[in-house]
Amino acid sequence: MKVKVISRSTDEFTRERSQDLQRVFRNFDPNLRTQEKAVEYVRALNAAKLEKIFARPFIGAMDGHIDAVSCMAKNPNHLKGIFSGSMDGDIRLWDIASRRTVCQFLGHQGAVRGLTASTDGRVLVSCGSDCTVRLWNVPLATVVDSDDSFDNSAKPLGVYVWKNAFWAVDHQWDGDLFATAGAQVDIWDHNRSQPVNSFEWGKDTVISVRFNPGEPNVLATAASDRSIAIYDLRMSSPARKLIMRTKTNSISWNPMEPMNFTAANEDCNCYSYDARKLDEAKCVHKDHVSAVMDIDYSPTGREFVTGSYDRTIRIFQFNAGHSREIYHTKRMQRVFCTKFSCDGSYVISGSDDTNLRLWKAKASEQLGVLLPRERKNHEYLEAIKNRYKHLPEVKRIVRHRHLPKPIYKASALRRIMSEAERKKEERRRAHSAPGSMPREPLRKRRIIKEVE
Repeated sequence: MKVKVISRSTDEFTRERSQDLQRVFRNFDPNLRTQEKAVEYVRALNAAKLEKIFARPFIGAMDGHIDAVSCMAKNPNHLKGIFSGSMDGDIRLWDIASRRTVCQFLGHQGAVRGLTASTDGRVLVSCGSDCTVRLWNVPLATVVDSDDSFDNSAKPLGVYVWKNAFWAVDHQWDGDLFATAGAQVDIWDHNRSQPVNSFEWGKDTVISVRFNPGEPNVLATAASDRSIAIYDLRMSSPARKLIMRTKTNSISWNPMEPMNFTAANEDCNCYSYDARKLDEAKCVHKDHVSAVMDIDYSPTGREFVTGSYDRTIRIFQFNAGHSREIYHTKRMQRVFCTKFSCDGSYVISGSDDTNLRLWKAKASEQLGVLLPRERKNHEYLEAIKNRYKHLPEVKRIVRHRHLPKPIYKASALRRIMSEAERKKEERRRAHSAPGSMPREPLRKRRIIKEVE
């Protein structure tokens, strides 16, 4: 005869100290809790609502420039530092934590078009419409943390004058070379006043240049003739070129998958490509209602931020067709540059209204130090929200965003136009000979041709 008894050792559930949590024994038999799914669903619903209540993404503005902010660069060696350049030739180093200017770099006579920091974070390279490339010594972290703000006006290490205006600059992720974009792509060395190499493919202005994070000798450029070109420094000529229907304003490589890059386009969309297979976009990211001006990947490679001429910032998952987040303020004008912080927790935007703005990458994230129990609770709520995200009520709350009226109307108009275009094509196809009008996916439709 079997007798079932409850036997517990006192050592298992006796607390060592009075501050310890009481040990609770739970039986996870589903028959004992028939309402478990319903309870979890309510928790997911409440978590989604609470996320909306606590969504306060805007942290603060950094003002100091007296003209539009045209470009930004991260300091790879200092988490709190970010450089910004404006249309009046002013370059500043900001301390994100205190939101104040640490150092000013004065010297450019025209608009600053490109900024980039060297791999070790000690040298800042700037270029502009005054046909000069300037190298600056970056103050050390000890200076950045001190309280002397405006006394730090830096003098350039070198000034290289060239034949044409520059539109962009980028430094190798691992190496001493940097590339400038203008009438052509020029490759420079820190110690040489002349370019060590030049690439030209066509006669149009190159407006964006980005080095590959995984392969230091590969770079991608976008030009005003609607082309995206990939160059290899080890070859004497450009490698591949892709011509789209509209101009690409900026390019960003995925730091975790360095074969993939995303292009911010003039037609309100972003296109993700695999550099090995340029005849088709991997993904089309839609939602903006005006030209996308800048793009930057998070250090995790899982999402990227875009800034647009429609005065909004959007955050996309790397493989999602629509944005997961939109940020806007009444005062923010056209956004010319956006950057993720080096730890992926914050987004910095620079706009036409002379301000840099600091945003949280997750709108409802709690700032400051979290206790272990708080963090576990956040993770649990995130997990059940993810489990029930496909149910209509949870989905509706999570997806809902308040939009400014002009953007809401413009997106509705774009939907009507695209639907009308689709119907027109369907009717044409219905009245044409079978097979005479093949269907072309959107991922291929915006590409004219690929040139080897």
